[in-house]
Amino acid sequence: MAEKIGAETILRVEGLRHRYANGREALAGVDLSVAAGEGVALLGANGSGKTTLLLHLNGLLRGEGRITVAGEELTTATMGRIREQVGLIFQDSDDQLFMPTVWEDVAFGLRQRGMGAEEARVRAEGMLDRLGIGELRDRAPFQLSAGEKKRVALAGVLILEPAILVLDEPTTFLDPPGQRELIALLGELPQAKLIATHDMDFAEATTERGVFLRDGRVSDSGMVTELGSRYRWRVVERV
Repeated sequence: MAEKIGAETILRVEGLRHRYANGREALAGVDLSVAAGEGVALLGANGSGKTTLLLHLNGLLRGEGRITVAGEELTTATMGRIREQVGLIFQDSDDQLFMPTVWEDVAFGLRQRGMGAEEARVRAEGMLDRLGIGELRDRAPFQLSAGEKKRVALAGVLILEPAILVLDEPTTFLDPPGQRELIALLGELPQAKLIATHDMDFAEATTERGVFLRDGRVSDSGMVTELGSRYRWRVVERV
């Protein structure tokens, strides 16, 4: 199944390989593309290479092969710009939230860019309002529910206006209402999305196309609904 016809390719991965220090080959030549505005599910069992692949997309891991984001190849020299284009949401939001208050967490990326404190605060509070969590602005992140933490993590990424959102097992720790809220939120966002998930129901609700990894290689691809039918893969109840 090809990416969206006529749409700009926002992400292209070519021949990506990665071997960990213990000798295990986690990626064995992955080719992948995502078009602007497209939702793609990254599927596969534990150990298939999903997270390893995602961590390469903004240079947190470096392997062999070529990664291009918004027409620019990922290199040491371009890594800063690429990281602004690839909005990575970790599986555990606690790995992403570290400031004393929610608004400071959301404003952190803007402050790193050199934006003044007051402007960054106003922008952060605006983004929190946009995601429907403005009342959390002065709360400490550790006081939040899993669903609230996920939204705050998304706010901190979205405020940098990335071209693509990359989410690693986003339903982890979320109850069914939290999953429904996340599905609705992702459906409103214009960015391309690459979502690593075990949950085929979530994949069908948030993406159109799926790529199936096995042993560090792309073993199958197609419409998510077709993959779900082919593998009869259901991990959680439909939310």
